[in-house]
Amino acid sequence: MSWQPSPAWTPLTAGTGQATGGVWRTPDGEVVKRLVPGVTDPRHHAFWERQALVAESGVVAGTPGLRTPACLGVERDDDGITLRTAYTSPVEWAPEALAAALGRFGACSVAEPAWGARGVLRDRLRTVERRGGFRALGRAGFGSAAIEELWARREAALAALDGLPRVPTHGDAHPVNLIGRDGSDVVAIDWEQFGLGPAGFDLGYLLLAVDVPLEDLLQAYGDPGRRGR
Repeated sequence: MSWQPSPAWTPLTAGTGQATGGVWRTPDGEVVKRLVPGVTDPRHHAFWERQALVAESGVVAGTPGLRTPACLGVERDDDGITLRTAYTSPVEWAPEALAAALGRFGACSVAEPAWGARGVLRDRLRTVERRGGFRALGRAGFGSAAIEELWARREAALAALDGLPRVPTHGDAHPVNLIGRDGSDVVAIDWEQFGLGPAGFDLGYLLLAVDVPLEDLLQAYGDPGRRGR
């Protein structure tokens, strides 16, 4: 019999990764995420087992700035993986406070696991290329002279990123994933794209999602002692 969620569980909307087969909250306050087989390359940004490996390894369970919810169990079967974590209560974070947390996380020391994502942006750009390149971006509403120039110079931009220091990165640092609080640090969910990446990578993701000037986010990101609400 194939795996099925309990009828007593409440579906949650959080968790939209390529390997995510569903997310639920149990009556006793656990979050259950079902991971389904997908990309098998352990360095690809969408490697299907990564969220479970992050949780059970504890590699970012206590890191400064950003950390995972408590892992309550990882169960593997023939059809996938069931990941259980503590429920993370959402709180309000100012974008500058999130930037400061990302700065502290990026400044910490984490040993790179063999399954950590590499080349996230390069992988994503290859996907865009397969789907039509700049024409696809235009159809999605991103067409502009500036973006067209960036697209034309993407290899140079990727080379510049390759030259930056490699630091711990969440990989999808959107506010919808930066939701909980542990003291002055953020409890983040959806670590599917975790790995070591170019310094500032997570800040770039945050910048795209908030209405705050880049200069303000950079100032907060570069001040590891900054606290916020």
